[in-house]
Formats: sequence, structure tokens, C-alpha cells
Amino acid sequence: MARPDKAAAVAELTEDFRSANATVLTEYRGLSVTSMKQLRRALGSTTKYSVVKNTLTKIAAKDAGVDLSPELLKGPSAVAFIKGDPINAAKSLRDFAKENPFLIIKGGIFEGKAISTAELMQLANLESREVLLAKLAGAMKGSLAKAARVFDALRIKMEAGAPVVAEAPAAAVEAAVVEEAAAVETEVVAEATPVEVEVTPETEEKE
Repeated sequence: MARPDKAAAVAELTEDFRSANATVLTEYRGLSVTSMKQLRRALGSTTKYSVVKNTLTKIAAKDAGVDLSPELLKGPSAVAFIKGDPINAAKSLRDFAKENPFLIIKGGIFEGKAISTAELMQLANLESREVLLAKLAGAMKGSLAKAARVFDALRIKMEAGAPVVAEAPAAAVEAAVVEEAAAVETEVVAEATPVEVEVTPETEEKE
């Protein structure tokens, strides 16, 4: 590769490292062109999967302030630069590797930290952001429906002239519903929070 081409390639990789939410390094030896196309399709438009030269990738990572272990740059390498949801991308890589054992997931970078293959699999086992948001929306919808039923019951009693002194005031009912929805939201958000990656001896060596 000519020097200007190398410089352009390093600049592009540097920008990819800087703009990615997470980065996964893989070995693709043995994968056919068709398989590579299938993998890119599975990863979607928010992940850039590129075959790279290890020497240029090392330079680009350093320029981007990313500390890559030399172990991740052994053998023919391809990098997934994830700009969307890292959990969805990790799931796609995991599922593809199950069906295509030639794809080897070597490790990567998540939230600025080096992570191992095992830690990437833990990430893949988490529920995606979309699923958690759907759960939250469903829980809040249920709470709002419960509030509507309470208010309707109060309104019907008031229109019928029945005493409602024993009933909780509307403000108190609303506060209770809001409190319940907040509790549900806290539970879902807690589930959405990725488990902090523990630094193992293996990870320290890589760093």
C-alpha cells in the first residue's frame, strides 16, 4: 500500500475508533465472501465491519487514544465499529459465531475499557435497550389505566350523589400512581444497567 493510501487508511480507522460506542475485534480466517456479507447484514447499518491491517489498526487505535492489547491484533483481523446499541451488535456477533465457527471473537473495547470474549458474551445476554423501553412503556401504560379506573369510579359516585368522603382524594390517588410508575421505571432502568466489567488478571495483562 502506497504511503498516501496508508495515511488515509489510518485516518479513517482513527475516526472509526473515536466515533464508535464499542469496538469488537474478530478473526475471519475461513469465512467466505458470502458469509462476510451475511454478517454485515446481520450487524445492520449502525455497525461498520471492516477487514483491517493489524499494523495500521495499531497506529489508528493509538492516535484515537484507544489502548489495544497486542493479543487482539494477531492473525487476519476484522473490526466491528459499533455506532448503535452495543448489546444488539454483541447479540448479532454471538449468534453468527454459533452458526459460523470460523468467526472468532477476540475481544474489544466497551466504555473505554478492554473486555474479553467472555465479557462480550455477558453483554450479548443482556436485554436490548428497545426491549427494556418497551417493558417500561407497558408498565407505565398499566399504571395510567389503573389511575383512569380509579378516577372514573370517583366521578361516577360523585355524579350519583353518593358520599365519597371515605375515598382517597384525587391528588393522593394520583401521587400513588406516580409513585408506582416511578418504582417500575427504577426496576427497569436497574435491569438496563450493564454489569460493570471486572478487571481480571487476564484483562490486566491485555491492558
